[in-house]
Amino acid sequence: MDKSINVLGETLELCGEDPVTGFYRDGKCNTCDEDAGSHTVCIKASKEFLEFSRLKGNDLSTPVPEFDFKGVKPGNSWCLCAARWLEALEGGMAPKVHLTRTHQKALEIIPLELLKKYAVDLN
Repeated sequence: MDKSINVLGETLELCGEDPVTGFYRDGKCNTCDEDAGSHTVCIKASKEFLEFSRLKGNDLSTPVPEFDFKGVKPGNSWCLCAARWLEALEGGMAPKVHLTRTHQKALEIIPLELLKKYAVDLN
């Protein structure tokens, strides 16, 4: 597992436990070399983004009981793939981002200044 540091250079904070998120399903946007999708961006899900994601073939909102997955609802926090966030940005549907909960590895794909424009946790 890569060191748990966020995009601000601080300790990575918990993204979400209801539903439990993250590549490791530990509630944090931790990552490693096996995480090909780079599930590193902690978003605040919106209805519009969830619908956009569903139409792009990544249905995050439908429950999957056999995997104990309740589905992501608007307002939930979720570790999203960095490339999927960029795809949503290009489609005009980028969700808000929790910088303190977004892993530094996301910066390999998304510039910090861009993430800051969508931050929910900057003063």
